[in-house]
Amino acid sequence: MNNLPALLTLIGYSAFLVAAGVWASRRAVSPDGFLLGGRGLGPWVAGLAYAASSSSAWVLLGFSGFVYSSGPSALWMIPGILLGYAAVWLWAGPVLQAASREKGHLTLTGFISEPAGPRMARWIKIAASAMIVFAFAYYAASQFQGAGTAFDSLFGTGMAAGILLGAAVIVAYTFLGGFIAVSVIDTCQGILIGVVAIVLPAAGFFAAGGLDGLNEAVGSAPETYRDGFGGRAGWVAGGFVLGLFATGFGALGQPHLIAWIMAARDRRARVTGAGIAIAWGLIVYTGMAVLGLSARALFGADAPAEGVFLRLADDLLPGILAGIIAAAILSAIMSTLDSQLLVAGAAISHDLGLSRLLGGRDVLASRLAIVFLCSAAVALSLVFPASIFDRTLFAWTALGAAFGPVVAARALRLAVTGTGVFASLLAGFGAALAFEFWLPSGPGAVWARTLPWAAAFLALRAGDLAEKSHAAHHTRLGEQG
Repeated sequence: MNNLPALLTLIGYSAFLVAAGVWASRRAVSPDGFLLGGRGLGPWVAGLAYAASSSSAWVLLGFSGFVYSSGPSALWMIPGILLGYAAVWLWAGPVLQAASREKGHLTLTGFISEPAGPRMARWIKIAASAMIVFAFAYYAASQFQGAGTAFDSLFGTGMAAGILLGAAVIVAYTFLGGFIAVSVIDTCQGILIGVVAIVLPAAGFFAAGGLDGLNEAVGSAPETYRDGFGGRAGWVAGGFVLGLFATGFGALGQPHLIAWIMAARDRRARVTGAGIAIAWGLIVYTGMAVLGLSARALFGADAPAEGVFLRLADDLLPGILAGIIAAAILSAIMSTLDSQLLVAGAAISHDLGLSRLLGGRDVLASRLAIVFLCSAAVALSLVFPASIFDRTLFAWTALGAAFGPVVAARALRLAVTGTGVFASLLAGFGAALAFEFWLPSGPGAVWARTLPWAAAFLALRAGDLAEKSHAAHHTRLGEQG
């Protein structure tokens, strides 16, 4: 393939991103403006930017590869993802949006620490910030690995050079423009990803022979591949489906996604944005499922799973369209990474109060934190390469189990306490770590997706009871005195 058109397309696209960052830098002068864009996003920007932020390189490269290697059983993940979108926007969204405006919260950490007293709130913010930085370093490393894969496949740069190139572009516009730049750019990236998720799967579908070609490919595969439950039966099959479904509800605990709910300008923007995000997710996830099955029909079972997206683009599209595909990969990576870097920067500078070391200059502290996290993620991706899908799944699960139960409890209007929130954070994140490093995990591992949430809920209620009992005891002592 002639890579010059692809290279020129990608250079032009990257220049647009940096220019948007420079433009937005003039408006990102206050903490509220830099971290939430002034809370004035309309439905199309909020919905598309949320969707693009939730669906990173793991969807284009990872999920398509999961379908390619696992078959129709992987499709159980799609309804769970879409239900997770609805849960964030329509169920938890009213509480998140109202509390953010009434209490002035700029981050999810501020929201979950709201019920705590000053001392416990400080401990919650320290624990939450550490978890965000740790998990986002994993998450960001998977995205940089996706960038390296894309650049290396299309231009032969090698993984290391591709990772560094992707990191340079992302840091440039996020550092300069903050949430305003991220909002504008993620909206454009959401549109681009949506178009690519229609065009490339359609090209693969027809190249594979349409429905007949897909049916033949699936029918000739091993039984475990063509079976809707991956060869599982009974309770094991039910657990597999539940595990994939439960993955989607991790969205309730993703700080970089909750930010879009807080930034929506009003209820109408939030509800309409929900419909836009869900429709986008249906298009993109369905497209990647079709692409994965088409790749199986065209390449057989021996291709690298996370490379089939790029291989189809290379084989089926001319140079200029391959450049658009490369831009789409970069878009998927950046639309998640930019919001993650912004949230992690807020965790370090705003939630931990480290901006005080710089004389209260919150925006500067956030920018320096962004550079720090980006550097850590690049180092992790270079030194400890791993599967994009697995690395993203861990970070998603860990943050979901840490923050999601508290968000769910607040959405249910349950009275929670600072002790309960702190205990829930430790239990959920700790259980997710245990499954990642010591216990069985994976996309359909039902216990890895559900037990961390169960542990967090139990810890939340136990902590609440303990604090209330302690308060009652002190009240009785005061009455006796």
